[in-house]
Amino acid sequence: MAEFTQYINVNEALKRIGGSMDLYKRLLTQFSNGDYIEPLELALSSGDSEEASRRIHSLKGVCANLSLIRLTAASVDLENLIHDGADYTESLAELKEIFTETSAQISEII
Repeated sequence: MAEFTQYINVNEALKRIGGSMDLYKRLLTQFSNGDYIEPLELALSSGDSEEASRRIHSLKGVCANLSLIRLTAASVDLENLIHDGADYTESLAELKEIFTETSAQISEII
């Protein structure tokens, strides 16, 4: 297993959680079993920017804690666009693509 991929910095995450790979794998499994994208899209499509902001902020925090580096960056970008009331269409599409790619990397770890 790579300790650093384009999507995940395992070493950074392990430092954050005290070095336990077992714990990290459990946290990644919990993340993989979570429902993040669909509720975010529903909030955005219904025009509920407050709920969308809450959901993207939560996703950003989880990704940062797990050192999911590209997904964290994409979440920051989308959160800023939602906050500014700007067109988020491309950013959301990119987030979804990176989410899929990150999920594939997670599958290799867990």
